[in-house]
Amino acid sequence: MIHNPILRGFNPDPSIVRVGDDYYIATSTFEWYPGVQIHHSRDLVHWRLAGRPLTRASQLDMRGAPDSCGVWAPCLTHADGLFWLVYTDVKRYGRTSTGAAGGSASLRDFHNYLVTSPSIDGPWSDPVHLNSSGFDPSLFHGDDGRKYVLNQLWDHRPGGKRFAGIVAQEYSVQEQRLVGSRTNIFAGTEHGLTEAPHLYRREGYYYLLTAEGGTGWNHGVTMARSRDLLGPYELHPDLNVLTTRSRPDAALQRAGHADLVDTPDGRTYMVYLCGRPLRNRGTCTLGRETAIQEVVWGEDGWLRTLDGEGMPQLEAEAPGLPEHRFDAAPERAEFDTPDLPSEFQWLRTPYPEELFSLTARPGHLRLFGRETLGSTFRQALVARRQQAHCFSAATVVEFEPEHFQQQAGLVCYYGAAKFHYLYITHDDEVGKHLRVMSSLPNHMQADSFTAPIAIPAGVPVQLRVEVDEERLLFGYRLGDGPWQWLAQQFDASILSDEAGAPGQPNFTGAFVGVACQDMAGTALHADFDYFEYRERPYLPRP
Repeated sequence: MIHNPILRGFNPDPSIVRVGDDYYIATSTFEWYPGVQIHHSRDLVHWRLAGRPLTRASQLDMRGAPDSCGVWAPCLTHADGLFWLVYTDVKRYGRTSTGAAGGSASLRDFHNYLVTSPSIDGPWSDPVHLNSSGFDPSLFHGDDGRKYVLNQLWDHRPGGKRFAGIVAQEYSVQEQRLVGSRTNIFAGTEHGLTEAPHLYRREGYYYLLTAEGGTGWNHGVTMARSRDLLGPYELHPDLNVLTTRSRPDAALQRAGHADLVDTPDGRTYMVYLCGRPLRNRGTCTLGRETAIQEVVWGEDGWLRTLDGEGMPQLEAEAPGLPEHRFDAAPERAEFDTPDLPSEFQWLRTPYPEELFSLTARPGHLRLFGRETLGSTFRQALVARRQQAHCFSAATVVEFEPEHFQQQAGLVCYYGAAKFHYLYITHDDEVGKHLRVMSSLPNHMQADSFTAPIAIPAGVPVQLRVEVDEERLLFGYRLGDGPWQWLAQQFDASILSDEAGAPGQPNFTGAFVGVACQDMAGTALHADFDYFEYRERPYLPRP
């Protein structure tokens, strides 16, 4: 049995491919570095993180990219002995304006690239720039050897339809560029916001799978088909193959942005993004996750879910492949190797040596104090995904700040305007102390601070956070002393896609990790001895 979601926590926009007995899913990473997550499975039930292919500046440099920009919607395919990965690098999101814009233009910068590798483990090539006309590129390998790039077309003109359809254009492998003219092959339906194209060839038809309705509560999977790759395309008689639109009872919400894969015995499975809302607040702190379930081709040649209702499933039938489990990631990272544990990432820059080191003090993660938590350039923040609604996380830090512009600690982070930060700092009145800064997107006062708690110098400080759905509590311990809990309870639901001003991009998910700032520019470091992340059941509290 498959237990959905299969990729928990922030893992949106899945693209799946089978190579022999191996299955790979690529998902978006947005502003988190390295770019693109690739997970591996041999039974469609158990998955492990296989790697992140965009690892160097020549492939990806997101310094300056706004929150929720960066790497969108990778598409992973295999042909001609190579893995092919196309992706968007978003440099500007701009004003949100869809449908009839009424005279206001929305300028955005989307750059689409292609990299290849003979192995899923690399080495991956430097990128080929494809176009910048829209986002969500995919690559179709034709039976005749010709290749086509498809992507969403963005129309910025006043009064224009922002999501202007799906365009296709031939790609020349020899010339490493798009050739010929682009054709708008699918204008979309009344649901609008047509994106995420994937094209398949089956029994004389080209089947086009797209996402519509936006990546929130109205998301859905739309299908159309044509005898000719460039159209015209006829719509699926049910319009949506999968959606939770107007289905508030569904455990997996926001279902859409799908891709298909066949098993060796001819069964078809669909991967798609989804969200698991908090029960009390209805917000998705875990971001957009990846689920999978079997779908079937009907006698009329159209694709449907097994129940015909187009509903995502928490429990889905597995294909019966030989079971293949992977070792679970340890709950505690000891930082005793020269490389960062695979579950951790940082923000935007291809030069991590400017932010942290695992060799400067062996057995520790050393963060160099850099810019603020709102920076889009050099931010010393190393974190991992929150993958469950209830968890505990802890670390121990050695840090001796000299003034208020130096701080380091434990952070629960969504973006520059959404976080809770338990940090150590220093000022002339209190001396060395702890306090919490919260950036609150849904409040009149955007930033709030707790009262300082004085702590002694020269003593390692253990920091802890307990999250139970929308409740977040911070604690600390000095040396081997007792745990002390801050009296204030914090709102974890702000670390979600839904929290924030209307029209602002919110496409990632909650992370928990460590950070260090030195706004004086002297790069004072903080040493973290371990980081522990442990999922657990809900803990009722008074």
